[in-house]
Amino acid sequence: MASTEIRFRLLKPLDEAGLERLARLHSVYGIHRVRPSENLEEITVDYDASRLTPEQVEALLRRFGVSAIPEPAAA
Repeated sequence: MASTEIRFRLLKPLDEAGLERLARLHSVYGIHRVRPSENLEEITVDYDASRLTPEQVEALLRRFGVSAIPEPAAA
C-alpha cells in the first residue's frame, strides 16, 4: 500500500450537503481519509496510490458532486 496525500482547492465552499457527499467518498476502495480545511475552501484526500491515480481521485470528487481542482505540489 502506497499512502499518498493530495490537496484540492474547492471551486465553491462546502455547505452541509457538500460535507455529506464528502463523507460518502470514504466508501470508495482506496480512499483512506478526506479532510476539509477549517474555512471549507480546501480538502485533503489521503488515498492508496497503488489503487488510484490523482486523476481518478479528482474524477471521484466530481462524481460525488464536489467541484475542486488539484493544488500544485509543494516544492
